[in-house]
Order: sequence, then structure tokens, then C-alpha cells
Amino acid sequence: MGTLVVGLVVLAIVAAAIRSIWKDHKSGKGCAGCSHGCGGCSKCGTMKD
Repeated sequence: MGTLVVGLVVLAIVAAAIRSIWKDHKSGKGCAGCSHGCGGCSKCGTMKD
């Protein structure tokens, strides 16, 4: 029973993380495709001139 509860909690956390990433992606906030972080990524709007 304890294993089932822990598994459901982990599954809920993973689902929330995936949902957050997907919502960021859909709204254009995500940095998918940037290598080594977001500091020099033009997709993020944080690229330094």
C-alpha cells in the first residue's frame, strides 16, 4: 500500500512538471533547443548584444 501511495505522488509530481513545461512551450517561454542554458539563446529574449 505504501509503495502505491509513493508511486502516485511521484507520478503526480512528474505530471505537474510535464504540464508546466508544455504550457511554457505553448506560450513561447521555453528554451527548447538552447544548448548550455538560456543565457545566449535568442528564443528566450535574453540574448545579450
